[in-house]
Amino acid sequence: MKSLLFLLLTSAATVSAAQAQTTTTTAAPDPKKDVRVVQASCGQCQLGLPGKSCDLAVRFDGKAYFVDGTTIDSHGDAHAKDGFCQAVRRAEVQGEVVDNRFKATYFKLLPEPTKSK
Repeated sequence: MKSLLFLLLTSAATVSAAQAQTTTTTAAPDPKKDVRVVQASCGQCQLGLPGKSCDLAVRFDGKAYFVDGTTIDSHGDAHAKDGFCQAVRRAEVQGEVVDNRFKATYFKLLPEPTKSK
């Protein structure tokens, strides 16, 4: 019985921690700060950053940074035709670079431009 209780508590703590690490960006930008339009994609698949898994990254001013504050899976299927592992997309962001990582306080993926026939 103690093992079952321990297992339940451990599972609840793991789920809680995983939820806390997902999207922490706000729904609206801070009107007092500039909104920057950047390239957003998978850091490893598209932007040449080192790593062994697919992680969200942004590129601006010629440099790519992994993103904290939101995740690659928070913006659709990364491996879909238009996903971050397949394409470089545009996004509006707010935040700052800290320890060579972009700490996002706002992240909005922009729609892809429509192709005229």
